[in-house]
Amino acid sequence: MINQRLQQLSGINPQAVTGILHGIERETLRVQTDGKLALTPHAEALGSALTHPWITTDFSESLLEFITPVSDNIDTTLAQLADIHRFTIRNIGEEQFWAASMPCFIGKDQAIPFAQYGSSNVGRMKTLYRKGLHNRYGSMMQAISGVHFNFSLPQSFWQQYQQVLGQDGELQSFISEQYLALIRNYKRYVWLIVYLFGASPAMCKSFLQDRSSRYAFQPLGKGSLYLPYATSLRMSDLGYTNSAQSSLNITYNSLEEYISGLHAAISMPSEEYRNIGVKVNGEYQQLNANVLQIENEFYSTIRPKRTTESGERPTCALSKRGVEYIEVRALDVNPFSAVGISAEQMHFLDVFLLYCLLKDSPTLSAAEQTVTEQNLKKVVTDGRRNSLELLQNGQPRLMQDWAEELFADMMPIARHLDTAYGNQRYSAALQQFYLSLLDPSQTFSGQLLNQLLATQQDNGSYILQLSAQYRQQLGQQAYQYYNEPQFMAAAQQSTQRQQQIEMQDTVSFEQYIEQYFAEVPKCTDAT
Repeated sequence: MINQRLQQLSGINPQAVTGILHGIERETLRVQTDGKLALTPHAEALGSALTHPWITTDFSESLLEFITPVSDNIDTTLAQLADIHRFTIRNIGEEQFWAASMPCFIGKDQAIPFAQYGSSNVGRMKTLYRKGLHNRYGSMMQAISGVHFNFSLPQSFWQQYQQVLGQDGELQSFISEQYLALIRNYKRYVWLIVYLFGASPAMCKSFLQDRSSRYAFQPLGKGSLYLPYATSLRMSDLGYTNSAQSSLNITYNSLEEYISGLHAAISMPSEEYRNIGVKVNGEYQQLNANVLQIENEFYSTIRPKRTTESGERPTCALSKRGVEYIEVRALDVNPFSAVGISAEQMHFLDVFLLYCLLKDSPTLSAAEQTVTEQNLKKVVTDGRRNSLELLQNGQPRLMQDWAEELFADMMPIARHLDTAYGNQRYSAALQQFYLSLLDPSQTFSGQLLNQLLATQQDNGSYILQLSAQYRQQLGQQAYQYYNEPQFMAAAQQSTQRQQQIEMQDTVSFEQYIEQYFAEVPKCTDAT
């Protein structure tokens, strides 16, 4: 089926798949030279975290997020990302970027400062949302960093793919339907991404904050814990206590179904969160007491996305204008890259996501989706164990055998992309990561853990060495895409934009929140 679709696409236009669009969002903690969390505010020289297009913060003032513009060239995206790192490192004094997903040593959960976005209603709402996350789950879980990979295909591809499938009708509806099909297959096979690219088999024991864990952690060095076969502790349920969210059953069989499920969660009261209170002694503690405060609180390994307008809710944007791109959220920070992700990973993800699109994708019931999540959990904690079995179509199957089959099925797609782009980078990436399948010690998690065990070194001290190395490397290299004046101008413009937003507020904060949530009925037009 996949080969047939590739042949048909080639028959119409061999270049149909060129122009794949990417964007990267990389999160990283700022740390001091001793490896402890930097508690300084977001540097003024970086501009406004509320409005800067490339440099912002995630949960905490200490948790930076770098965002690249959309580009159809992987090398351009990585050059932009490196330049954003470069400018930032030159404007945060002696501080460094933590080169891993699991946090550095943090003494107390309460020590992690919420991100601040100024005095505007939108800025205050962003900070209050983070305060709600702290009150619901604790801040430690929010200090975990990841990399988000945004992926979309050009309109020209969709026009030809619609022709290949023999479908007519409105193009955007077709695009949304196909992205949802891709997401369902991604859910089925995401365990492979976590096996290959998971890079957090160990962590600082301060993360547990003296809480017990159901995992049989082994000690390492002075203050680290690890699981011998783990791939990604970041993707485990460590510290994650939202049992209400795990029973939401948000499914992806149509855009309407997805939006409807997410809406239900946003409007569903939670007894647990009602006990926290929304406003206590005149001070807000969270945006509301529902299972989800807003859509972004729903933790998923992938999201269908549409660029939002100012003050517009994500589900509203999706229901009005359909799916524009997808956001892959299962990536650990790659500790072997100064910018947290490599070109080889991006080439592999292009192949993998095209595979998920081109392969038939039957509907995925809530019960079947639970099985995919169980498979993922097994690979998260036990992925490098020989003879690990996953469930496929209700039957146990060796993960190794299943992965071999996926690699074989993806190879024609890699070759197709090589031909279209006039290089060998896609099949080379597939071959490189295939070695990780033959030898689990070649995975990111295997390389990292072997290094730690060989030297009996703390996870924290090794990551700090990498962080210092990348700081030096980034600081010494010249800009590749942007230049210093461009960054300074962007910072200045973002600060001015924040001031404008603050001056333009015309309603109280209470009214602003009320109006924001009042938009919900528009979202349900499509459901």
